[in-house]
Amino acid sequence: MKLQPHTPISRRQLLVGGSATAAGILVPSLALASESANYPERPISFICPWPAGGTADQSMRAICLVAAGVLKQPIAVENKAGAAGMIGAKAIASARPDGYTIGQIPISVTRFSQLGTLQADPRTDFTYLARTSGQTFGIAVQANSKFATLKDMVAFAKANPGIVTYGHAGIGGATHVGMEEFALAAGISLNAIAYKGGAQALSDTLGGQVDLLADSSSWAPHVEAGKLRLLATWGEQRTPRFKDTPTLKDLGYKVVVDAPNGIGAPKGLDPAIEKKLRDAFRFAVNSTEFKTVAEKIDAPLMYLDGPDYKKYVQVMYDRETQLIERLKLKELLKKG
Repeated sequence: MKLQPHTPISRRQLLVGGSATAAGILVPSLALASESANYPERPISFICPWPAGGTADQSMRAICLVAAGVLKQPIAVENKAGAAGMIGAKAIASARPDGYTIGQIPISVTRFSQLGTLQADPRTDFTYLARTSGQTFGIAVQANSKFATLKDMVAFAKANPGIVTYGHAGIGGATHVGMEEFALAAGISLNAIAYKGGAQALSDTLGGQVDLLADSSSWAPHVEAGKLRLLATWGEQRTPRFKDTPTLKDLGYKVVVDAPNGIGAPKGLDPAIEKKLRDAFRFAVNSTEFKTVAEKIDAPLMYLDGPDYKKYVQVMYDRETQLIERLKLKELLKKG
């Protein structure tokens, strides 16, 4: 077989070919740069993992309204409730990381990822944008309940194990785990009734279907209206709105639950888009509009910027590892 003579490649051909190759590399990167520079160009979807009308929903809608003004695009809140917030959290982790799907990430992702009910790793599968505010949790009963104080309830529960019922917003969630942690500290056994969210648990407490309500401050207006009695709150300090109500710590139980709200996006978010969102939510948390709503629903401001919030998530992940073992949460989930 006769070999064809080698045809030399000219310097011009090399330059043209090199330019074409470079253009092939640069064009997509320029397009990505353009996308981040012009972001956002359309409305943003915000996933709230709780039912509409609850305190978390109210908080997120208020902060999104202000952030939308900063970003100059609407932020549409979409409620994806269920599984103690994990349906919404999974939807955020699974979304395209383009900045057009963000949402509230409950801190309980650090627990549920270890319990196997969230198929995502909170340490690596989210881009954290902000920690916004905490929640004021408490234990409330009907105004005509035989339990005038938490001490009364504890005494009855000790004499009648498993008889006292309480409603909470989902197995393994903050209200469930908080009550079980308190029950362990008090040496009592309670009958936990799980709901999809706090709203239905509140309704059934008002209707007398359950003895106690464990929830964030959905009970507040009903306490002020005389329909419910607040036995204790779960914060580090008493809430100003109900300063006469003791905390669990005041009553001798070393239990503090504030479950701060966080905002995030899927992993892989463009750093330029991430910065725009972090800046927008930083502004929103500090706005008068958000502070007014937060005060109304007894949500103490607990702002952290995205990178600091990510560090907080890691700390909470390690704490939850210990809590899961102490409360035997895997066994509780199996029982349902």
